Amino acid sequence: PIEPQGKRLTKPTVLKWVIFLVFIVYILVFYYRGPILTSLGKYLVVQNPLEKADLIVCMMGNPVERGLAAADLYEEGMAPRIFVGREELSDGIEVLKQRGVNYPETRDLLIMMLQGLGVARSDCLVSDRFMGSVFEEARVIRGIAQKEGYRSLIIVTSPHHTRRTWLTFKKVFEKDDMVFMMMPSQYTDFRPDNWWKKGKYVNEVIIEYQKLIYYTLKNFL
Repeated sequence: PIEPQGKRLTKPTVLKWVIFLVFIVYILVFYYRGPILTSLGKYLVVQNPLEKADLIVCMMGNPVERGLAAADLYEEGMAPRIFVGREELSDGIEVLKQRGVNYPETRDLLIMMLQGLGVARSDCLVSDRFMGSVFEEARVIRGIAQKEGYRSLIIVTSPHHTRRTWLTFKKVFEKDDMVFMMMPSQYTDFRPDNWWKKGKYVNEVIIEYQKLIYYTLKNFL
């Protein structure tokens, strides 16, 4: 006897199912986009209860919002010193110097701002090493912490940058007895529950997730 063969799906039928599933996914994402996008925003933000520490770390990038938050912590007596990193110089700086033009580094501007906010220049801890990534910055801070005997850090950065920063510092300091306290700057309009309504933060969140995936595959697994 000839056994009945199962009915095979033709290409048009498969295409119809794919379109149907895409439509269903679109409807679900559209309907639940608020909670989904809010969860994506909240995941990036890490904040810990604060205690007095040995050093405040003002992460590179967005110096105004991060510097303001670092200055507040310093004024509150949460730590006696603030670390200010040195970003890599922009292309063309050497040409400017050769032509006699003084172009201040981001570090110099941040220190000037901190002094204006009441931070003593002697309490601004700096390194002459250029740093082009969170990992490089964390490694420099680790060297300083070992030299100075620091055991606790308050790390100030932008809210959407805190998750990757926290993971990076945990990785770099994994063999050290160090306490990290993440402090997202409050001087920003970024909010986990509405970040997608502003193009600036849409770009920043997308880029941050790209970097988080890259860091995870390269360093955290």
